[in-house]
Amino acid sequence: MADFFTDLVPQFQEFVAGLPEWLQPAGVALAGAVPFVEGEGAAVVGVLGGIPTPLVVVAAILGNVLAVTLVVLVSAGTRKAVVAAARRGDAPPAPPSARREKFDRAFARYGVAGVCLLGPLLIPTHFTAAALTASGVSRARVLAWQAVAITLWTTGFALVITGVIRFAG
Repeated sequence: MADFFTDLVPQFQEFVAGLPEWLQPAGVALAGAVPFVEGEGAAVVGVLGGIPTPLVVVAAILGNVLAVTLVVLVSAGTRKAVVAAARRGDAPPAPPSARREKFDRAFARYGVAGVCLLGPLLIPTHFTAAALTASGVSRARVLAWQAVAITLWTTGFALVITGVIRFAG
C-alpha cells in the first residue's frame, strides 16, 4: 500500500504529460484533488512537466480546494445526521480512537488555524477538514483556513521546485 502512495506523483506526471498541452492544467487540478498528492504534489507534477508556474499554482490550488470543499460538505451532513441520531437516542456514543485523541490534543493546542496550517506535515488536508467539521467547527471556518493552508503550501512547493529547476539548469 505504501508503494501505491509513493508512486502517485510519478503516475500523475505520466498522466499529465500524456494530455494535450491545453488540457494539462486540468490534469494538475485532478492531481491536486487526490489525498496524499494534494496541491503540493500537483505543483511538483506541473512544474516538472514544464507548465508555467503561475498556471500550475492556480490549477493545483483549485483541485485541492474543490476536493476539500466536497469533503467538508459531506462531513457536515454526516455530523448533522449523527448528532440528530444521538439526540433521539438511536446511536450509542462511540469511544474515541487513539487517532481521534491525538487530533483532539492537536486541536486543543493549535486551534483551527494551526491544525490547518500544520496539518499537511502529517496528514492530507482532506482528513484534517473532515476531522474539524466532525468536531463541530463551522464549514466556513474550516474552508477558509484550509484555503489559506492549501494556497501557502502549494505556492511554496511550486516556488521551491521552480527554483531548483532554474538553479540546476
